Amino acid sequence: MKQATLFSFSLFLLLSSTTMAISPAPAAAPKTPPTPKATAPSPKPLVPTLPQSPDSPDSVPDDITRILKKAKMFSVLIRLLKTTEIMNNINSQLITAKSGGITILAPDDSAFSNLKAGFLNSLNEGQKIELVQFHILPEFVSSSNFDSLSNPVQTVAGKDPARLPLNVNALGNSVNISTGVVNATILGVVYSDNKLGIYHVDKVLLPLDFFLTNKAPALAPTTLAKAPKAAKQNSSEDDQEETDQNHNKSGAVSLVSLGGAMLMSIGIALVTVATMWS
Repeated sequence: MKQATLFSFSLFLLLSSTTMAISPAPAAAPKTPPTPKATAPSPKPLVPTLPQSPDSPDSVPDDITRILKKAKMFSVLIRLLKTTEIMNNINSQLITAKSGGITILAPDDSAFSNLKAGFLNSLNEGQKIELVQFHILPEFVSSSNFDSLSNPVQTVAGKDPARLPLNVNALGNSVNISTGVVNATILGVVYSDNKLGIYHVDKVLLPLDFFLTNKAPALAPTTLAKAPKAAKQNSSEDDQEETDQNHNKSGAVSLVSLGGAMLMSIGIALVTVATMWS
C-alpha cells in the first residue's frame, strides 16, 4: 500500500514538472512608445515669398547684385547702389558682420518710372546716397517680424521723425510703409536668410527731408529777385530827383542869365539916351 502511494505521488510530481516545462512562458507586456514632444508652430510670414526669389544658400552671399539681377525687375536700384558705392558697403558688412544683418526695401523699375519726370537727375550726389540709405534697415527683419518694429523705424539714413520718418504698419498679411510723402506696400520676399532680407515694395520711398529742404531754396530766388528791383527803383527815384534838381538849377541859371541880359540892355539904352541929350 505504501509503495502504491509513493508511486502515485512520484508520478504526480513527474507529470507536474513535465507540464511546467512544456507550458510557454508568459508574454512580456508591450512597451508603450514614447510620446513625441510637441514642436512650436513656426510664425506665419506676413510677406509672401515671390516665385522668382532665388534659393537661400547656407551662407550669406557676398554680392547682392546677383540676387537683384535674377529677379529681373530692379535695374534702376542696382544702378543707384553701384553709383553711390553703397553696394560695396553692404557686401562688406554682410561678409564681416557676425550679428545683426541688413534689410533692403527694394522698389522695382516700374516704381521708379512712376516718379516725376527728371526727378532722379535733379538730385545731387548727397541726395542720391540718402535716398538709397533710406531704403535700408541696419538689421535683419524676417518676413514674420515686421509687426515687431517700433515706429519710426531706424534706417541707414537716420532716425529723425521730423525729417526722415519711416513708419511700418503690419496688419494681417499686409505690410504698409509710410514716409510722410508716399504710402507703399511690401509685395513679397525677394530674398531672405538669417542676415539679409530683400523685400519688394511697390513705390520709391521718398524721404520727407527732400521736400523740406527744397522748399527753403525755392524762396531764395524770389527774395533775391526782389532786392535788385527795389534797388533799381530807388536808383530811378534818385536819378529823377537829381534830374529835377539839375532842371531847377538850370532854370535858375537861365533866369539869372536872362535878368543880366535885360539889365545890360537897359543900361546901354540909358547911356545912349544920355549921350543924345548931352
